[in-house]
Amino acid sequence: MAKKVLGRGLGAFFPEYDDKGEDTQGQTHGAIDRERVLQRVNVIKELAVSNIRPNPYQPREDFDEIKLQELSDSIRMHGLIQPVTVRAIGSERYELISGERRLRATKMAGIGTIPAYVREVDDDELIAFALIENVQREQLNPIEIALGYKRLIEECSYTQDQVARKLGKNRSTITNMLRLLNLRPPIQHALKTGAISTGHARSLISIEDSKIQDKLLKKSIDDDWSVRQIEEAVRKLDQRKKSRSALLQKKDQEDLYLMELSSRLRDKYSTRVQIKKKIKGGEIRLEYYSDDDLERIISLLDSVD
Repeated sequence: MAKKVLGRGLGAFFPEYDDKGEDTQGQTHGAIDRERVLQRVNVIKELAVSNIRPNPYQPREDFDEIKLQELSDSIRMHGLIQPVTVRAIGSERYELISGERRLRATKMAGIGTIPAYVREVDDDELIAFALIENVQREQLNPIEIALGYKRLIEECSYTQDQVARKLGKNRSTITNMLRLLNLRPPIQHALKTGAISTGHARSLISIEDSKIQDKLLKKSIDDDWSVRQIEEAVRKLDQRKKSRSALLQKKDQEDLYLMELSSRLRDKYSTRVQIKKKIKGGEIRLEYYSDDDLERIISLLDSVD
């Protein structure tokens, strides 16, 4: 069962119910006759819109007001063709499972009733049903989908594998969508508004430098880059990064070698030694601190076979 993360009891929505399962008349709500409830499920009924509360697990955040008005005008003229789906939560009280846009548009049209398919669903199934319906209708943007997956994991204690099975997706799809939530706000916004695609966003995830991220994001939007173009740009950046890393590693190795040589010469001549590498060749500097010290060093050099 889902955790009561949102802290919603029936009393928060309907004053006649308290959280202990009793109505204000003292009648037991928690013992709403099971048979009465079952008699009202798996059927299509015309319900009062005022008796349907929104789905508290609705994964969709943004509703296009223009499209909502168009749907409302269509419902006013032709009626609602496809019923919404609800679950019974009390005597003539229902909670929306799917069909948020249709319910909103019906209210907007000033229509008091709506056809609804009544199902028996528990809380964790309610989240899944809402998410599945929206995903199948392609009404959620990628960030909303990712947040829906996250809610299934956090609020219903699902594993990624369980989410994948529940939604008929590959495990890798769930993982990749959840990674989108790690994107910086500007990129998430571009993804939510459709300025870039999920493919663009996934390419940007691999870039650690936020300034480079912003630069490529701007190029993708302003120049209408394809996913392949941004992937190629990221690949070139990665190659340059690897080349710089290899050069630095080589330089570090050379520096260590020169330091080792300097140490050996310092021990041999008992003086400070500096080895400096140039484009071609280099130079070795041996310090002396007096004329006698110079003679000593020269003598040692002369003795070298």
